[in-house]
Amino acid sequence: MPHSDSPTRITVISASMGAGHDGAATELTRHLTAAGFLVDRHDFLDLLPARIGKLLSGAYLRLLTWAPAGYQRIYAATEHERRPNPAVRALLRGAERRTLATVTPDTRAVVSTYPGASQVLGALRLRGRLAIPALTYLTDFSVHSLWVAPGIDAHLAAHAIPAAQAHEQGAAGVTVTGPMTDPRFTPADEDERRAARTRFGLPPDTPLALLVAGSWGVGPVREAAAEILGTGVALPVVVCGRNHALAERLRADGIAHVHGWVDDMPGLMHACDVLVQNAGGLTSLEALAGGLPVVSYRCIPGHGQTNAAALDEAGLAPWIREPDRLAPTLTELLHGPRGRAQREAGLALFTAAPGPVPAVTTMARGPLSATALPSQRRPVAARPAVAFDVSGLPTRVPADGLAGVPSDAPRSVPVEALRLPVAARFAARSRQARRRTVLMVAVAATLSLGIGAPLAYAYGESPGHHFGALTHYLEDDDR
Repeated sequence: MPHSDSPTRITVISASMGAGHDGAATELTRHLTAAGFLVDRHDFLDLLPARIGKLLSGAYLRLLTWAPAGYQRIYAATEHERRPNPAVRALLRGAERRTLATVTPDTRAVVSTYPGASQVLGALRLRGRLAIPALTYLTDFSVHSLWVAPGIDAHLAAHAIPAAQAHEQGAAGVTVTGPMTDPRFTPADEDERRAARTRFGLPPDTPLALLVAGSWGVGPVREAAAEILGTGVALPVVVCGRNHALAERLRADGIAHVHGWVDDMPGLMHACDVLVQNAGGLTSLEALAGGLPVVSYRCIPGHGQTNAAALDEAGLAPWIREPDRLAPTLTELLHGPRGRAQREAGLALFTAAPGPVPAVTTMARGPLSATALPSQRRPVAARPAVAFDVSGLPTRVPADGLAGVPSDAPRSVPVEALRLPVAARFAARSRQARRRTVLMVAVAATLSLGIGAPLAYAYGESPGHHFGALTHYLEDDDR
């Protein structure tokens, strides 16, 4: 425990891109504060240059809503790329100064719950500008390449499957720490279940399927709700997040139990019998912590589908790919041994490891001389990987164990490459407007979860080909 007269400070960087990254950061902050640390929270979208962060969030949402098939194609094409594209590296380079400013002199570790922030922190570590440990807490059950940043000291995973994926992508210090959720998410007894149903105005004895679609309410939610209702196995209880238009459409469709943003999600989960989800994020982990069986259905593209595959592989949530499997799977989860087995597996996930906090605190309390200071930095390829056992204690791994930082770490494109010359101002204005639009969409997609070239969908050709053209367009100031 840090000394009361000089508490140790830890910086946590998240992003308000949906609610999952922020939810993980909130719990991490709460646990670290309880352990006696001072914690500074920052939103990575606020650290991006030119106040572009909120615009990127909106652009990503529109891309996911308007062109989901393109999102899926591009996500798959970039899922295993070793470095972000040049435009994204340039934008991330522009966030370095503000990111460094979040690290006060008494800060002893920085933790990221968002891949864009991890890329910036890793780059700062590689160049010796950040002299304290930088860690990534992987909030997804599957790991896109953007999550793995050269220079990051440790990548913390909730389960062995995302840990293995991170290791295969070349991540350093991969550790299975287990997940972390709000302690209110616990199994309910029969009295709590009935009280929750009364509180939410739900029928007392009918099986209920809680259908969630993240804080944005994206994906084919209306279709899923109608199909759950059509099975006759359970009534859908739909949470639309902040998507008020979706809630109104569902009510017009005849769905009786529709909610917008719900503050008491633990209580609503207590009232329901199974969770149907489409993204595999924090809500899935919260349901598992509450002893609620989880099923993935009509998943959103990209990370929604890869998370569903990982949860299915882990035996934590079946992924229903065809509508004719919905009724029998819900029946098995509600009334059969499969449901009991999944409840046990979900609860075991939270008892097998202590969560990420012990790993973070161990690195924060370590001697400063053990970190890679600028004057002490070894060649990147030679730096050994560090792992933690489930108790959070550091252990040294063999040379052929977890991968360290790759020797061909990327160099960022200077942000000046995006600036237009002072001369020819009138001609530059139209180019600047075009560049801002293209860059906003491309970077929004990439920073959100690794999409490299959203324009590829519009042209129906390879993402790599069109992103090469996009990069040339962004960097050629003399056009």
